[in-house]
Amino acid sequence: MKFKLKHLTILALLASVSSIVYGFTIKEDDLSRANKFIGGGTAGLFLVTMPLFLFKESKGKDMKDYMLTKENIKKMQGKERENTENQ
Repeated sequence: MKFKLKHLTILALLASVSSIVYGFTIKEDDLSRANKFIGGGTAGLFLVTMPLFLFKESKGKDMKDYMLTKENIKKMQGKERENTENQ
């Protein structure tokens, strides 16, 4: 079985969310341990899962299309003018 990046991302997401939920469920019994689980889950969500997802989704795309360069600004201004004249 081939392990894909998509599966790793989903696994990291589930681990992070389950850690946060577990932290909230044990909050009444052991506050310091609960805070560690909640913090670890939040850090895993934003420092592991989010970059994996962004890397997977941006693979094969040209970053110049998403940057604000003079050429892209002129293209956007041209499209706005065309849309207002057609209405």
